[in-house]
Amino acid sequence: MTEPNSKPTYRISDLHESDRPRERLAALGPQALTNAELLAILLRVGVQGENAVEVGQRLLHEFDGLRGLHRAPFKDLMNQHGMGEAKASQIKAAIELGRRLILEAPEEKPAINSPADAAALVQYDMSALEQEHLRVMLLDRRNRVLEVVEVYKGSVNSSQVRVGELFKDAVRTNASAIIVIHNHPSGDPTPSPDDVAVTRAIVQAGKLMDIDVLDHLVIGLGKWVSLKERGLGFA
Repeated sequence: MTEPNSKPTYRISDLHESDRPRERLAALGPQALTNAELLAILLRVGVQGENAVEVGQRLLHEFDGLRGLHRAPFKDLMNQHGMGEAKASQIKAAIELGRRLILEAPEEKPAINSPADAAALVQYDMSALEQEHLRVMLLDRRNRVLEVVEVYKGSVNSSQVRVGELFKDAVRTNASAIIVIHNHPSGDPTPSPDDVAVTRAIVQAGKLMDIDVLDHLVIGLGKWVSLKERGLGFA
């Protein structure tokens, strides 16, 4: 029970040394910290009545976790109590560094051996997009990723997608195969009839151009669907 005249705890330095996020990170490594503790290191200080860890917990609750922070408009984050432009910038910058780390290609290009491999390369980024984006993953003969290119931004349906546009970069890079990927901003990756119709047209065009269409993935919030695995649009 809190004593009536006790001083509110809102600074990291008010915590016991063994509970301070920076000291815990130094001693145990970043993997040992909770998401709220990692956010606290970025925030550095809390607000009256909340230490930085508690502010981090509040933000995670308010935005439904890290994915919600990733998707949140900058102004919405900035306007949270105890934030402001500087702290919101620090959080957005840290999330962007994490995104770029995932996308940064090592010297040996990643190989795609399953739909899960392809989804893992793009899900962090594409699950946070507020509009539909259609991208094409270009692969060489050993199914190594050459490039991921964005072809469309906006509604992805059979009347708007020009199938030839999806193969333009595959021809440019002499890719042997492609994987088509688009996101559903609603978070539900269930393929629509238009998704199936587009897939069918892409697969047929790929056969004519001698470029294998290995899959069409739909990315949702924390989930994805392979149309190839479901037998949708692939003969």
